[in-house]
Amino acid sequence: MKTLGLNTICTHVGEVEDKQFKGAVSPIYLSSSYEFLDVDVKRYPRYFNTPNQEYLAKKIAALEHTEAALIFGSGMAAISHMFLAFLQKGDHLVVQNTLYGGTVNFIKEEFPKYGIEYTFTKGYKVEDFEAAIQPNTKLIHIETPSNPLLTITDIKAIAKLGKAKNIITSIDNTFASPVNQNPIDFGIDMVMHSATKYFGGHSDICAGAVASSQDYIDRIWNVSKNLGGSLSDMTVWMLERSMKTLGLRVKAQTKNAMKMAKWLSKHPKIAKVYYPGLKSHPEHKLAKSQMKGFGAMLSFELIDGLDAYHFQKSLKLIKSSMSLAGVESTVISPHLTSHALLTQDERDKVGISDQLIRFSVGIEDVKDLKRDIEKAIAALK
Repeated sequence: MKTLGLNTICTHVGEVEDKQFKGAVSPIYLSSSYEFLDVDVKRYPRYFNTPNQEYLAKKIAALEHTEAALIFGSGMAAISHMFLAFLQKGDHLVVQNTLYGGTVNFIKEEFPKYGIEYTFTKGYKVEDFEAAIQPNTKLIHIETPSNPLLTITDIKAIAKLGKAKNIITSIDNTFASPVNQNPIDFGIDMVMHSATKYFGGHSDICAGAVASSQDYIDRIWNVSKNLGGSLSDMTVWMLERSMKTLGLRVKAQTKNAMKMAKWLSKHPKIAKVYYPGLKSHPEHKLAKSQMKGFGAMLSFELIDGLDAYHFQKSLKLIKSSMSLAGVESTVISPHLTSHALLTQDERDKVGISDQLIRFSVGIEDVKDLKRDIEKAIAALK
């Protein structure tokens, strides 16, 4: 599949075969009951192998340069099943400190029930991960670019560390998407996504995905078939439809994000901009070495004295939304949403202030986005 171009993979790989009518669009198999006798594959929705599930997994695997993939009912289903497939009582996880709040909460709330130990790194440099490794460490998990501060972790260095210590590595690749980053090419073992985001891209799907070697996907499947986090075939079909334009959408959004980041960085009412595409970003060179594009997510802080809540309420075009990565631009305050489950002290430690706004840049005309932000800031005076 590596010989095919990105948009060709998005458009054609993973189409369900329609041998009778040969339609341009995959048929939807809504059946929950399939023939059991004298068949090569015993299909059942909870086994992740209905025709729509099976074929879309091939598209995701092709995009992430892996042998196989699994599709789940949400991003949290994907990452929780992945963790539970490779961690058991007495095992230890090393996990990045700058991380999606939902993942942090899952680890803190659920791991003690399973007797799984964990350590959050003090930073996101390879030295911080190495320092956190213990004799019973079985998995290292990273997120880059991270949510919501867009920190960049050295993927190749983490993969090398994992292999040297015989520790499996995984990454949340949601913010970059396979359009902008392929961690498997740098040696990472498993890649997961909140497919709700760029894979879906239209704010109408909730899904998750994990891509890896066939062996590792089989291990995850053995857990997942028992936990039952599969996705309905109607939603799988919608996801396949959406992913046909993944390359076009994400490239357009990435281009817009760079323009907005440069503009915001010069705005007198903006205290700081977090975007790896800016030369001022501390890991800009690292991001350039491992990303094909810098992504469509950025964050910025309003100057003191400007109310972040009322700023968002004053926006007319840009929506305030819990989710991200749709074709429409959205903003949120991480301390009220994605990281609301963290304590104030925990947010302070990782640099998530009340002035911070996460900005998911869409496909609108940049001049309209700038105008909307200008008017919202002016309304605060």
